[in-house]
Amino acid sequence: MPAAFPANDPHNTMRASDADRDRVADALREAYAEGRLDVEEHNERIDRAYQAKTLGDLTPLLSDLPQRHTHTATVAHPTATPAMPADYAPGSKITAVFAEQKRGGRWMVPSQTTAAAVFGSVTIDLREAVLTQREVVIIANAVFGSVEIKVPHGVVVRDEGTAVFGSRSGSDRNAVGDVPITPDSPVVVVRGIALFGEVSVRYPKPRKLGKFLGR
Repeated sequence: MPAAFPANDPHNTMRASDADRDRVADALREAYAEGRLDVEEHNERIDRAYQAKTLGDLTPLLSDLPQRHTHTATVAHPTATPAMPADYAPGSKITAVFAEQKRGGRWMVPSQTTAAAVFGSVTIDLREAVLTQREVVIIANAVFGSVEIKVPHGVVVRDEGTAVFGSRSGSDRNAVGDVPITPDSPVVVVRGIALFGEVSVRYPKPRKLGKFLGR
């Protein structure tokens, strides 16, 4: 399978930039979302990507992935700038008008997602999702409807939205669970308006102490 650069390419000795590392990390997240890498492989390669000093250090991380992942993460030559894949472009929309819409399972969360529930309901489940960057934005507009956002433990949710004759709940709190909150924890920023509607954030219920201890 072709690598981002051939082994004898002189660019392999060039120092990698932060943008180069980010492109490779994005490709690895996409491969993980498709089930091509397991959790341990994904985490190990992400660590190696951000520790890479040269372009040659990045190349082996993609050598066994399909060609499109390699092309996605191809480190740019000085004369070329690769386009961002469509899956990572902002503007993903979920709309429910007198209906119910759900998005969940393993999916790529773009930098910005807009959800609109008008006399309907939208559920956005991030528990198995892969965030394309550490901080993502969800614009949740609930007009006589509801938007529910499910997040795993270890994710910080910051509410920057507005409620007008409606309600917003569950954010701006520390999740109690197996994954502690750290300065590097993923952040979900919730914006938008709840107009005679509801925007809520739900964390998994904490496991019972006996079950946590393996009893």
